Amino acid sequence: MRKYILFSLLLAGTVVPAAAQQKGHLSGSIETNNIYYVDDSGLDGTDAVNPDDKFGSNSYLKLDYTQGKFSAGVQLEGYLPALQGYDIGVYGDKRVLLGVKYAAWQDDDFSFRAGDIFEQFGSGLVFRSYEDRTLGFNNSIEGVYASYHYKDYVNVKALYGRPRLYTDYADSWVRGADLSLSLARLAGWNDGLLDLEGSYVNRYQSLELDGMPSIARPNVDMYSGRLNLGWKGFNANVEYVAKGKDVSPVVLNEAVKGHAFMAEAGYSNRGFSALLTYRELKHMNTQLSLTGDGTGNVLNYLPALTRQYTYMLANLNPYQVQGDGERGGQFDAYYSWRDRDDRSKYWNVHFNASLYYSDKAVTQKSRLLWRDINGDIERQWNKQLKTTFLVSIQEWSPSHGLDERTYASNIFVLDGLYKFDRKKSLRVELQYLYSKYEQDNNEKDWVAALAEFNLAPRWSFTLSDMWSLENEIHYYNGSVSYTRKNTRIQLSYGRNRAGYVCSGGVCRYTPAYTGAGLTITSSF
Repeated sequence: MRKYILFSLLLAGTVVPAAAQQKGHLSGSIETNNIYYVDDSGLDGTDAVNPDDKFGSNSYLKLDYTQGKFSAGVQLEGYLPALQGYDIGVYGDKRVLLGVKYAAWQDDDFSFRAGDIFEQFGSGLVFRSYEDRTLGFNNSIEGVYASYHYKDYVNVKALYGRPRLYTDYADSWVRGADLSLSLARLAGWNDGLLDLEGSYVNRYQSLELDGMPSIARPNVDMYSGRLNLGWKGFNANVEYVAKGKDVSPVVLNEAVKGHAFMAEAGYSNRGFSALLTYRELKHMNTQLSLTGDGTGNVLNYLPALTRQYTYMLANLNPYQVQGDGERGGQFDAYYSWRDRDDRSKYWNVHFNASLYYSDKAVTQKSRLLWRDINGDIERQWNKQLKTTFLVSIQEWSPSHGLDERTYASNIFVLDGLYKFDRKKSLRVELQYLYSKYEQDNNEKDWVAALAEFNLAPRWSFTLSDMWSLENEIHYYNGSVSYTRKNTRIQLSYGRNRAGYVCSGGVCRYTPAYTGAGLTITSSF
């Protein structure tokens, strides 16, 4: 704590005099998410929470100062206490903390940063440190970082430090380096892209720490090799990762090696674009600490490479990545065209399919983990009316491939937006989910509806309901928001179903609850 106080004093000593001299620029943001939990007998029999402390709050104050090539910043975080469903409230033991602090210097070719570092090597398969407040996630590296960029040919970056684990820091150390070499620029080929890249990441953890598994090794090394190609409308990427022996949650009494392979190929031209992705993972769940727990205890980035939905029923059972053994991919295609006589009218057609299977070394035989075949058609009829119709056929394994049982859902969504004038608009969603679940599942068919009325640029009003036709539980929600300049205030009340909340393909589980919410965001 003393070093945090010293850092803040040094930063204040730099910022305040500079601000007084009207040099540099100070910016910041405030975000607070608050829920008052209400006892609800209508959720009896579900995975509902009734916390002793009826109030939860996740809040953030961020300040950044820049002056020429120098920048510095801090982020104060408060969990008073943490909202239900966030691991930071289960495994973190601090209510208020200085979550981020840094000082950095950057010119055209060289950069240096000391403090908390956010960085990613390649696609993140070996390393990604980032913050996602929706997930309650921050695995930044407290240490030093440097990068060097030579013309358009070479980019090198390296870091060293200890990772943040919830409200404290892990008992491990991470070091790594990344190199990107532009072969196209070296050869004088300016019409395309040809990059050769590689990364090295090491996690060190002392074997003398309490709670370390007997099969653990102090050092775990990961290597990544990547090739990126782009020419005209075509692009392709290939990455292979080799991981040294590490403790795996699915293999007992033995440390095992891991690997990952990912390949992408895409094409875009005029109104058409398509992307095909394949990925294979085996023992690639890399923890920040072998003595830590929870979804935030992760060093690398393994998102679900599936379509990410915003519709309630389409996102009822999102895919959960099986980092210790999965293979599969997705295909995504999009086409758009406009009416020649009236450019305000257009069609957008989108098709997507994803398919994943388990690794037989983990589940005895390779079994279906996830399948989603979906498509939607968006039509702008005129300047006032736009409609979207979506169909999604999903099938997934509730046991993550441990047995042959799968569940299937057929989801239909009709989304309509009507603009009365430049300020007033109404959006309505109607959704239906038809399912042939086995008898031991009591949810089966679902219906959902949403109405959103906007009075731009200030007010927005939303009402929604999602209910199970099998057990007749309604998950209703209502909210009103007000926006003025850079400040937004939202009040809400409703009942929330137990399930997964996802952001960027990464998910956290949240229990069911009923409550009133207040969210305030502001920036300056």
